[in-house]
Amino acid sequence: MTILVTGSRGAVAQRLIALLDARGLPYRAASSNPQDPSTIRCDLTDAADFAAALDGVTSVFLYAAAAQIDAFIAAATTAGVEHIVLLSSSSVLAPDAATDIMARSHLEVENALLASPIRTTLLRPGAFAGNAQAWAWPIRSGSPVSLPYPGAHNDPIHEADVAEAALAVLTDPGLAGRAYTLSGAESVTFADQIEVLARVIGTPIAVDHVTGDAWKAEMADHVPADYADALLKWWRSNDGTPVELTDHVRVLTGHGPRSFTTWAQDHAAEFAVG
Repeated sequence: MTILVTGSRGAVAQRLIALLDARGLPYRAASSNPQDPSTIRCDLTDAADFAAALDGVTSVFLYAAAAQIDAFIAAATTAGVEHIVLLSSSSVLAPDAATDIMARSHLEVENALLASPIRTTLLRPGAFAGNAQAWAWPIRSGSPVSLPYPGAHNDPIHEADVAEAALAVLTDPGLAGRAYTLSGAESVTFADQIEVLARVIGTPIAVDHVTGDAWKAEMADHVPADYADALLKWWRSNDGTPVELTDHVRVLTGHGPRSFTTWAQDHAAEFAVG
């Protein structure tokens, strides 16, 4: 058994690779921009990379890139891949997923895989705790964090929990072939997360409650306008409304999800002032 880990520079993939190393399980790390000789090039938008990356592979941990998914499936089928674990998103469960820019690519990849002959497992995390890294620069610089909806709820999940869930479905055939919605430990607001980060780093963090248009203008160099609109729509829909949680992390890993406080402690150095 050899596992291809795509997007190997990503937070979840790095955690998964560490788990595979600890188990002594064979894997091939793949990235669109390999940084060392042990990583093979596999740009999920370039079908020319697929055959070499998939040669001898039996299972794949796959990021949801829709552009060349049909070509990837064809190459995986030819290579004899038996199982694909897709890192999808719980956004596919929304009624407007087919037209929502944040959900659409995940849904397209899900549908293509489910129509293929390859056994597919879907991991659908909600909000990644790592999204809070977008606040690192203003926090480090002592500037206020701009929040258009400080009362919007999300269920921040630690990348380590997603990686452990992926390991479980990659190594236990009895868990494969299903869809899992992976929740964080709690439904918290953005304001709650800011308070947690302030406690962990021991420094007050100011919040600037801005309008959606002001936030969109502030982020224009970093977030495309249509994606910003989708985020604002999502936050507005969860403003003051707790997110529904599942027990799928516990089902797959045997333990409950890590709290946002744990994530903040693990990443405190990224927010340290000065």
